[in-house]
Amino acid sequence: MASGSLSHPGTIDRSTLEDRRVGPGGGSVTLESLIETHGYWLVVVGTFLEGETVLVLAGAAAQRGYLDPAGVWLAAFTGAVAGDNFFFHLGRHLGRVVLARRPSWRARVERVDALLARHRDPLIFGFRFLYGLRTATPLVLGSGRVGPARFALLDVTGAALWSLAIGAAGYGLGSAATRLLGPWRRYELVFFVGVAAAAMGLQLLRRRRMRTR
Repeated sequence: MASGSLSHPGTIDRSTLEDRRVGPGGGSVTLESLIETHGYWLVVVGTFLEGETVLVLAGAAAQRGYLDPAGVWLAAFTGAVAGDNFFFHLGRHLGRVVLARRPSWRARVERVDALLARHRDPLIFGFRFLYGLRTATPLVLGSGRVGPARFALLDVTGAALWSLAIGAAGYGLGSAATRLLGPWRRYELVFFVGVAAAAMGLQLLRRRRMRTR
């Protein structure tokens, strides 16, 4: 009986990746190899800043076999916790200065204060699920509204759930894209890169509009 390796349905066999990555001279570099080599660091950086788009795409890459799902979750969790605590402690030391220089954030600050007055712990636990409040919330919380120990405990718990949920959504996107592309699966990386570029463009456009208000 011939021996062989079993792979998850819809994922790419590792030997296929090797064939596509290494050329006749053994030195060619493809987009697949770049994702495998630098994908986790990109997830850390992306989730440190804002994160949803890069994590969804990383989840899709994990479903297709380019990244390890556990590695994606750990990278996202690390980046999210690091980013949240950076902005929280920035708020503790320079919160008023930073917020004063961003008048466009006034509506978000007022929204965070209103939520904090009614739902303090749920807000700390789940603010990263609230679109547009990911950066503003830890700044506001750090500027005197919440102590570091309470923030750290709830933030770590919330970041773990957020990383799992958004990564799983990306994993589902990868599965759906595989079925949608069908015979055009060879262009899947072009598809994902296009989605990433469009999402980043919309994000930059949104931020530019908010700054000009």
